[in-house]
Amino acid sequence: MNLLFIGDVVGQPGQRAITGQLPGLRQRLRLDLVIANAENVADGAGITRKTANELFAAGVDVLSNGNHAWDKKEALEYILTEPRLLRPHNYPDGTPGTGWHVATTAAGTRVGILNLMGNVYMHPHLACPFAAADRALAAKPEDVKIVFVDLHAEVTSEKMAMGWYLDGRVSAVVGTHTHVPTADERLLPQGTGYITDVGMTGCYDSVIGMDTQKALKRFVHKLPERFEVAEGIGTICAVLLDIDEQTGLCRSITRLRVAETVVESSSKVA
Repeated sequence: MNLLFIGDVVGQPGQRAITGQLPGLRQRLRLDLVIANAENVADGAGITRKTANELFAAGVDVLSNGNHAWDKKEALEYILTEPRLLRPHNYPDGTPGTGWHVATTAAGTRVGILNLMGNVYMHPHLACPFAAADRALAAKPEDVKIVFVDLHAEVTSEKMAMGWYLDGRVSAVVGTHTHVPTADERLLPQGTGYITDVGMTGCYDSVIGMDTQKALKRFVHKLPERFEVAEGIGTICAVLLDIDEQTGLCRSITRLRVAETVVESSSKVA
């Protein structure tokens, strides 16, 4: 099966890129399932019912999340009514929503999606993401062979460690959060697809999706300045996974970079 994961969607440029390009990508790449990290879609921080519904309407099947999950307060109620919207699974018991969801493709294949958040330089008070992964996999229905993991984390070492920890037990481990795509996509020895960070889906003429001049005021002049989403051409950064439906293991992982109007590049790892 073909699974597309889209990196952190940042504001309107990211949403425009998905709305304009994803319907064609679904057909051209014969996509069975599309997942996107949407924690930055609403004005650069958080998610709303409106922005989520627009992504669903464009062809995204499941939305993962991260440290901005609750920046828009309506998300606390919305997530209770929308099972396709996840939050990191290692939040404490009693937190609204869940980080585990089983989606069913049009062909009837059941796919488990697990959303986790790292501890290092993120939220050290959250439960250990490695232990949370173990618990989720232990409770996984037997007929779910394919499991996709989005680890929203700051440091590369924590993401890499998760890839090795889950190698052979899940179909793929992808990293999100830094908004900078890495070039280390690969198949791990036991058949798990891995990349440290998928990158963001938004305006790349920016500072990780935010207006450059406002960011410079903070970094250069040390002045308080509210970040605002950069305006400009939106670019989708994603990975395409070819997954064996019988074994649940990954056959290939391909980085995609798709501008609002131009497909820039793609490379396949065997």
